Amino acid sequence: MSRVDTAWLRMDTEQNLMMIVGIWTLRPRLSLQDLRQRVEERLLQYRRFRQKVVEDALGAQWVDDEDFDIARHVVPGTLKPARGQTLQQALQDRVGALCAQPLDPAHPLWQFELVEDMDGESALIARIHHCIADGVALIAVMLSITDGGKPPPKRRRNEPVVVEDHDWLTDALLKPITDLTIKAIGVSGAAMSKGVDLMMAADHPLDHSLHAAKLGYQAVSDVAAFALMSDDSHTSLKGKPGTVKRVAWDEGLPLDAVKAVGKGFNCSVNDVLLSCVAGAIGRYLRSRGEEVEGKEIRAMVPVNLRPLEKAYQLGNRFGLVPLVLPIGIANPVERLYAVRARMQELKGSFQPIMAFGLLSVAGLLIKPVQHAMLNIFAKKATAVMTNVPGPAEALKFCGATVDRVMFWVPQSGDMGVGVSILTYAGKVQFGLITDEKLCPHPQAVIDQFGPEFNQLLVLALMLPWGEEQLSDLDGA
Repeated sequence: MSRVDTAWLRMDTEQNLMMIVGIWTLRPRLSLQDLRQRVEERLLQYRRFRQKVVEDALGAQWVDDEDFDIARHVVPGTLKPARGQTLQQALQDRVGALCAQPLDPAHPLWQFELVEDMDGESALIARIHHCIADGVALIAVMLSITDGGKPPPKRRRNEPVVVEDHDWLTDALLKPITDLTIKAIGVSGAAMSKGVDLMMAADHPLDHSLHAAKLGYQAVSDVAAFALMSDDSHTSLKGKPGTVKRVAWDEGLPLDAVKAVGKGFNCSVNDVLLSCVAGAIGRYLRSRGEEVEGKEIRAMVPVNLRPLEKAYQLGNRFGLVPLVLPIGIANPVERLYAVRARMQELKGSFQPIMAFGLLSVAGLLIKPVQHAMLNIFAKKATAVMTNVPGPAEALKFCGATVDRVMFWVPQSGDMGVGVSILTYAGKVQFGLITDEKLCPHPQAVIDQFGPEFNQLLVLALMLPWGEEQLSDLDGA
């Protein structure tokens, strides 16, 4: 197992389990027998899903589970709504309970639970440990098991199994940066500053040493900025989490409407969505009587470091960047442009690569030291947030239509909030997972996304739209 994947394996705590949890709702309903057959035919083509983890003093290894049983990993589920509860509320309770239930370490670290009949549709709840793969790879895996999905490439006979580790990153990037930094330590501050400025101004595509110097300068700056970053603003969403999780999701926003708002304000779709996240959290906190004016919180956002053509390869290849969410700005347009400015600041940053390197190092450490190291991230941020583009058309699975797709990201260290944004079949959906002690009713936050977006939509419709803008939207 690679060092980064080992870090995710050892990151489990009683408060936060490192599982990616997702849900599909399907219509018409799906039988357990059909689901097991599809998993055996498609998912188990990925050998990793037949393998368990064995740890020793040297690290962790993937080992074939000789006692593998499909019935242990694809199981039936039932919903028993409490008095006055809807089926969706009961389903949310069940997903929250599964988010806090560890997977069996004696067997492969994944499980599907199928609620066969839920008013004529089925709900498939998937739990997969983060050490198996990151979100980009898991999307490729899940697409491969749908009707017409593309299976993973076959490994040629006698082809050695290569552990996908971060050595490519070390050799290509971190080593020259490290060498440059060591040399720079012996240079006086003024001379170093002048020399680096000259190197940054040079433009010679064939001079690799100058390129390394530029990379080193940027990397050292980013590491210093992260280390000196103040701890995150205190709100009721930040604190020591417990062991009970709650999840929520919304009905989704029309993707075309989100694109129209972005076009109107000359912002990206991401800018619009992240502004809605900041606005919804700010609204929720104000409704609880908290003072948020002028406050900002950070969300750790995964950044993919894997070539998309290799998305089928399992394992983790992503970094993290701290994105500032201006929750204290009530004006929706002012907040949108503040988010856009924050996003611009992150472009070209080496922080994702540095975070990847920290995870690599963490995978080599004993658990107490690893947890202390990873809690640095928790002190700097309130939430983990991810934004994933899904298929533009609704998927089919065993003949049924996948009506809804949602997932929740795990929170590391002492973080207790996870925000998920997923684009699927023409809609943008928001999901939230929270710790019950910090936010017992995440639906109260989710319910604010629609109103926040509608404010921007109304203001966008009042803009002086020209024929050129309208034609661009028609082609979008």
